[in-house]
Amino acid sequence: MTSLSLPIHTWGDASAARRALLLHGLSSSGATWWRVADALVADGYFVTAVDLRGHGTAPTADSYAVADYATDLPGTGWDLMIGHSLGGAISVVAALEPGFAKRLILLDPALVVPDADWQAVRAEQLSELGLTADDLRSSATPWSEKDIEIKLEAVGHATAAMIEGTLDDNHPWSVLDLLPRLAVPTLVVTGDPAVYTMLPAATAEAAVAANPLIEYRVIAGAGHSPHREQPQSTLAAIHGWLPRD
Repeated sequence: MTSLSLPIHTWGDASAARRALLLHGLSSSGATWWRVADALVADGYFVTAVDLRGHGTAPTADSYAVADYATDLPGTGWDLMIGHSLGGAISVVAALEPGFAKRLILLDPALVVPDADWQAVRAEQLSELGLTADDLRSSATPWSEKDIEIKLEAVGHATAAMIEGTLDDNHPWSVLDLLPRLAVPTLVVTGDPAVYTMLPAATAEAAVAANPLIEYRVIAGAGHSPHREQPQSTLAAIHGWLPRD
C-alpha cells in the first residue's frame, strides 16, 4: 500500500522543544483538535494534526485498513501522540514502530468492536452522514458551538464509501493483542461507562494488567468524545500525566 500525503493542521511555534501528533476519529478531521492543541501549545508543544485518508480534505484510498492509515502518518520521533477513537487504533499500530513516538495517549480508543455489536456500530457510523447541529446540542453531553461547527464541516467531507471501507477493511476489528507490545508510556482515557465508552472498564483494566507502561483514567460524565464533552476534566488528566521538566 502506497502512503498518501495528508493535509496538516499546526498550532504553536515550530521551534518549540516538544512535538505532538494528533489523530482524529472516524468522520472527523484534524481541525477538531483545536482545544487540545491550544492546551498543548501552552505546555510548550508544537502541535500537528492530520486529516486521515478519506477525511477532511485528504485524498480517498482503495484501502482503509488501520495499518494502511498508519503508513500515511508524517515524521517520526514525536514526543507525544494522541489518538481518538479510530485514531486511537491507528496510534497503537504506529507506536509499535521503534522511535515513532515517545508517549501515547488514547482517548476512548476503538481498540475492539465485538462482532455482536458490529452491525449496530456500522449503522451508527453511517448515520453520522446525516448528523445535524441539533443532534449534538440535544445529546446527553452537549458540545460547544465551535466543536459542532468543525464536526459538521468534517462530516460534510465524509462518504459512505470511506466509512464502510474503514469498518469492513478491519473486520474483525481488534488491536487488543498489540497492547502488551507497546514499549512507550501510554495513557488510556475513556468516557464514563454510565454515559458511553467504546472501551469497557474490564478491557481497559486487562490492558493495564498486561503492560506496566499503560495507565487508565475515566472521565466522569463524558461519552465517546471526552475532549469535547468534558474538556476541562480531560485536559486536566492529560496535563497531569505529561512529564514536567
